Amino acid sequence: MNHRRVAVTGLGLVNPYGGGAENFFAHLLQGQSAISLLTNDDPAGPLSMPALQCHHFDPVISLGKPLSHTMDRFSQLGATAAFSAWQDAGLALEANNGEADYGLTWGTAVGGVTTYERGYQDLYRGNKKLFSPIAVVMGMNNAAAAHIAIKLGLAGSCLTYSVACASSTVAIGEAFHAIRSGRSSLMVAGGSEAPLAYGVLRAWAALRILAPADAATAHEASRPFSKDRAGLVLGEGAGALVLEAWDHAQARGAKIYAEMVGYGTSCDHSHLVRPDVAGEVAAIQQALTVGGLDVNDIDYVNAHATATPEGDRTEISALKTVFGKSAASLPVSSTKSMHGHLLGAAGAIEAIATVMALEKNAAPPTAHLNEIDPACEGVHHIMGQPLTERPLRAAISNSFAFGGVNAVLAFRSS
Repeated sequence: MNHRRVAVTGLGLVNPYGGGAENFFAHLLQGQSAISLLTNDDPAGPLSMPALQCHHFDPVISLGKPLSHTMDRFSQLGATAAFSAWQDAGLALEANNGEADYGLTWGTAVGGVTTYERGYQDLYRGNKKLFSPIAVVMGMNNAAAAHIAIKLGLAGSCLTYSVACASSTVAIGEAFHAIRSGRSSLMVAGGSEAPLAYGVLRAWAALRILAPADAATAHEASRPFSKDRAGLVLGEGAGALVLEAWDHAQARGAKIYAEMVGYGTSCDHSHLVRPDVAGEVAAIQQALTVGGLDVNDIDYVNAHATATPEGDRTEISALKTVFGKSAASLPVSSTKSMHGHLLGAAGAIEAIATVMALEKNAAPPTAHLNEIDPACEGVHHIMGQPLTERPLRAAISNSFAFGGVNAVLAFRSS
């Protein structure tokens, strides 16, 4: 069977640094953390924790008042990122043609929680009797995808994936398959998340896996692979990629950032929250096989590493299993050390970082990594300065989620 090649032609995101992919990646290369201290003086009790907040984002400016006021924050973030990626790909926002083979795959873990929390507060604190009449369509998990498809005139598939922290990685992978198989010529793929609602934060705090609050060192709270790591940092944001058939992109003279060549996914089938080496290995190997890649072809790994003790160790074990003797020289970093963990949007943000690494021939470091946990040794951790001394031919981006879903994307330099 002949498979179509898949080009990455557009990148868009909403991130705490402001600006587009170029500015985002420049901050990553410099090891600059965007994490700050979030404080909330809710009547149910004060809350303080490190978090990633998009302070510069104004949905009215990016989307206009009428539209933005009918959208949950996760949809506002997602639509803005998708529209940016569309324009970055050289496509016109005004061209609403209803192309039958243009589609959309989107990811989110928690969807419109901000809308629902606001409604619950009105009911139980404000003694109001009714929810907003548009609360359901604002809060539904596929709301962001629907808004994007309507604006861009995407008449093909419009699917939303909700598989915890692997949501947008799966969305990108499924878009890749749609193009590779010939079902679609162009796909918008990515994810968005706005999980900084009080109730969601309280729920995550109850898991006891969040980094502790310290105003003086909040920006260093996420320390993947570090011996002194203390937990993950939640964040909000969105990332989107335009993927299209290689010949389709060439025919319209599009800029090609990189080629997407592989996607692998597996299920641990063992535990809801405990990662499994065998499951992660299966997803990595599948992505390499689909991409026609050998372990020696991979010059960078954007790790899932969230700065939890077991998660980081398991991922390194999986990489050492797959790469064998090559693991010791395998460049690895976790950009979550700077942008936090965006749950369902994490994979999209990190896919953009991976594509930009290939495009710029430079891989960002893991920030705040001073002393490697001995259990995380055995790979070439990028520390301090970005990796620039070798050509980056191919790279993978890992996402390993609660529920045991593993997803890996493989890209090759164009």
